Amino acid sequence: MNAFRTLIIAALGCAALPAFALSEGGQTQLHQLQTRWAEINYQLPEKQREEAFGKLVTQADAALAGEPKAPELLIWRGIILSTQAGAKGGLGALSLVKQAKSSLEQALAIDPQALAGSAYTSLGSLYYQVPGWPIGFGDDDEAEKLLKQALAINPDGIDPNYFYADYLQRKKRYAEARGALQKALAAKDRPGRELADKGRRAEAQALLQQVEGKLK
Repeated sequence: MNAFRTLIIAALGCAALPAFALSEGGQTQLHQLQTRWAEINYQLPEKQREEAFGKLVTQADAALAGEPKAPELLIWRGIILSTQAGAKGGLGALSLVKQAKSSLEQALAIDPQALAGSAYTSLGSLYYQVPGWPIGFGDDDEAEKLLKQALAINPDGIDPNYFYADYLQRKKRYAEARGALQKALAAKDRPGRELADKGRRAEAQALLQQVEGKLK
């Protein structure tokens, strides 16, 4: 559970602003969720994060009440629940992770391409971080499949490359992980996601240093 907690806290804040589907009000709400998520995840003291993410889930639920079939909002509900689970830690986090999984699966059923395939990235990262049966639903093979689907949609994205790299280094496939991290660090900035990009690049750089050490 410690490994599960550590990376989920690093979290899944992946998506660029939507090109379609959401109303103008929904797009505003989505951007507010993304911005607040990054503030909590990268700026708030660790002890305050679980409660803050819980409040943000409530905000996501309110947004979905107006647009219940919006895959972008379903994705971000899943992301927020996932990071709340990471902040909570322990077996008590599993109920949150299961809710996140459900939300992401709903988004995939509606539009797998939404937010450049971010549901695949987020769901894939859950599958390799969550414990396997009988505790949880974790499955490394399913994780790799989902992460590769994310990369097929968004091959140069910072988040799919970062999480695929983390999966690869856990499998001791260090040369492949290095290549994915180099792509993550070379990813273009996402408009309106400056704080999230800065935080993810710092995580990618730290992981690259670890991987380079394994390759020496």
